[in-house]
Amino acid sequence: MEKSAQPVWARSRCCRDRLQSARTGRSPCRHNAAKTGHSRCLFDRARCRGLPQILLTPEMRQPVYLRPPKSSDEREFLASVKKSGALHSPWTLPPSTPEHFRAYLERMSTYENAAFLVFRHADDCLVGVFNITNIVRGAFQSGYLGYYVFAGHERQGLMRKGLEAVVRFAFRNLKLHRLEANIQPTNVASIALVKACGFLQEGYSPRYLKINGRWRDHERWAILAP
Repeated sequence: MEKSAQPVWARSRCCRDRLQSARTGRSPCRHNAAKTGHSRCLFDRARCRGLPQILLTPEMRQPVYLRPPKSSDEREFLASVKKSGALHSPWTLPPSTPEHFRAYLERMSTYENAAFLVFRHADDCLVGVFNITNIVRGAFQSGYLGYYVFAGHERQGLMRKGLEAVVRFAFRNLKLHRLEANIQPTNVASIALVKACGFLQEGYSPRYLKINGRWRDHERWAILAP
């Protein structure tokens, strides 16, 4: 995997060990800090203290786990997008070509963005995606939430488990104060998901986003840190 395609907070060796540890349940190598000369990696210092809370390890008996996307996900990701065209239209336009997927990885590798793939524990099948984008710090401490499920995994409660983990991560680890999700009024399933996870409707934005060549109205839903 190319370094530029990794999230900033997962580039060091100890970060990768922590990712593997959270997924497998095995302890990471303790000698990494000595080898790298860092007592705590960027992962811990900047963004991901408490990683198991977001990856939902097997010991937690959760139906899904989350991790950042990587270049080796390209084939499964694009295949899932292809079979989900009817489900996603007209709500969202996920990356659908190798070029778009690589651009997505690059875009989500900055400190202003964070991406999470949702996998089913039973078979490691890709379930869906959550993106936190355009994170603004300073007095705002807010980010925008986007998400989509892949065909065959909808209405099973898997995305709800994933969103609960993403919200915890946003507030505990990214130290955000607010997450905002803008959803088309007729997207009943997406609205039901954020409502189930504690989001409240704050307003209505006419002709808010241009999707599939049309400016579309959106409802504005948000959740605040406890």
